[in-house]
Amino acid sequence: MYAEDYIEIIIIIIIIIEQSKHQKSVTARFCHSVFSLVFLSHSFFLPPSLSVLCLFSLSLLSVHLSLSLSLSLPCPLPPLPPPPPLSLPLSLPSCHRRSIIMSLARSPSAASPIQICRVMRPDDANIVGNVHGGTILKMIEEAGGIISTRHCNTQPGDRCVAALARVERTDFLHPMFIGEVAHVSAEITYTSKHSVEVQVNVLAENILTGAKKVTNKATLWYVPFSLQNVDKIIEVPPIEYASLEQEEEGKKHYEAQKLERLETKERNGEMIQPVLSPDRQTKEPFTVGISQSSLIHLVGPSDCTLLGFVHGGVTMKLMDEVAGIVAARHCKTNIVTASVDAINFHRKIKKGCVVTVSGRMTFTSNKSMEIEVFVDADNLVEADKGQYRAVTAFFTYISLDREGKPLPVPPLKIENEEEQKRFEEGKSRYLQNKAKRLAEKERQ
Repeated sequence: MYAEDYIEIIIIIIIIIEQSKHQKSVTARFCHSVFSLVFLSHSFFLPPSLSVLCLFSLSLLSVHLSLSLSLSLPCPLPPLPPPPPLSLPLSLPSCHRRSIIMSLARSPSAASPIQICRVMRPDDANIVGNVHGGTILKMIEEAGGIISTRHCNTQPGDRCVAALARVERTDFLHPMFIGEVAHVSAEITYTSKHSVEVQVNVLAENILTGAKKVTNKATLWYVPFSLQNVDKIIEVPPIEYASLEQEEEGKKHYEAQKLERLETKERNGEMIQPVLSPDRQTKEPFTVGISQSSLIHLVGPSDCTLLGFVHGGVTMKLMDEVAGIVAARHCKTNIVTASVDAINFHRKIKKGCVVTVSGRMTFTSNKSMEIEVFVDADNLVEADKGQYRAVTAFFTYISLDREGKPLPVPPLKIENEEEQKRFEEGKSRYLQNKAKRLAEKERQ
């Protein structure tokens, strides 16, 4: 290289350092200098040893210069002054002003309603864009679990987590679609000594048009368990009722659901009736055997609460998936969840268990079909305790065409007395629910 080249290199280095001053941060100035010098060394074909020495020396120089520049920056702005005291309009009556100040001073009440919102994504829906019923049930359970756990921890003593014990019949009033926002609101309506009743409403919002519609109304029951002893049930702090009639109505509802839960547990007992995978090549269409399905799931940490037991919403989502498979195999069309009869959680499912979720067709009407779903748990660590029945429920589905209009459901073919018995029981539930819907419409 000639002397003129060295002079040119020095001039370029000075330009690089000067340009680095205009970068906003120390890191940016350093990166600007290094990358520019790398380009310079390659452009002038400097020997490798000279290039490394040049880069190292000039990089240190540029960092030193950058740090010195950063020290010369003005001091940070002083902190903002505290916000002015709360000022309420003097036109408000003194009693209203006092109530507003008191409500702001109090911590949020645990029994106050809560709301969670979420946009429905493609993985929340089926292939035609209808949001899965299991996805909605999971959001409902999350809202109920938050408000009941928060309420049960407002008193001194053991910290606890509220576990889902039962879900009353839940109707899917309108479908929800991809892109809509689900608003799930929950409110505590009744408390007994060891349980909490939560009312949950789901609203679907189309953020493009602003249209809103109520899609679900559900009633859930929770039982609080101690974090120190998972078998210890914590007493529930009472809530204040708007009237004595509301408290009496809640008590009647509590006694009725408690009796029904015990009857359901007695009816199921501890008998395990696994749904075997049938040979679909030999089964006739529209029979119970051709559509019955099972799903096996290993319970992981992400499925569980702080106590190490499965979230009720996770279990309900798995149940809805199996019921949907049974309905789709029967109809061979697009199907959606229409309603869910009471879901009873008989026993807790621990982390590490293998759960078998099984579903079978029990009844079909002209436009709907009922699927019985039950969850059996098997603890791999404590294998000597054997498999047990954990959850049971009945799901109702309808068949839709491509325009979303109801289609006739193929009638179920009965093959034996046991299937006939389940069919008659399903028909009785169908007629009872139909009569209740008609009575509610007349009251409205």
